[in-house]
Amino acid sequence: MYERKRRKPVSEINVVPYIDVMLVLLIIFMVTAPLITQGVKVELPKASAEALSEDSKPPMVASVNAEGEYFLNVGNSQDTPMSAEDLAVLVAKQLQQEPDTPVVVKGDGRVPYNEVVQLMVLLQRAGVPSVGLMTDSSEQ
Repeated sequence: MYERKRRKPVSEINVVPYIDVMLVLLIIFMVTAPLITQGVKVELPKASAEALSEDSKPPMVASVNAEGEYFLNVGNSQDTPMSAEDLAVLVAKQLQQEPDTPVVVKGDGRVPYNEVVQLMVLLQRAGVPSVGLMTDSSEQ
């Protein structure tokens, strides 16, 4: 009758489905990674707030008043309001001269939270690695 041919067992793994799954996961991670990393980096204190040490450099203080005007304690015009672009240029220039200068944000208590966040984003774009928040002591 008919003679059956014996087939040898195939010992190969088909990796095509694994490659397809890997490529789909790669695309998902590439799309979601930028969405996860949005925001302003702020180093939150791990304990109660402490004042800057006496031997540290004097900080650069970027301020926003109740009217939303920006100020910086660097240069001759510390009491005159400046635009956001001028503030960013001045901060970047100061950080080029002294890169380890601490930067502190001083916001009026009546300023909307959005104004303070916009100032922090502005400082981040100017190259400030970390920003501190200035507060008054609660004890009076």
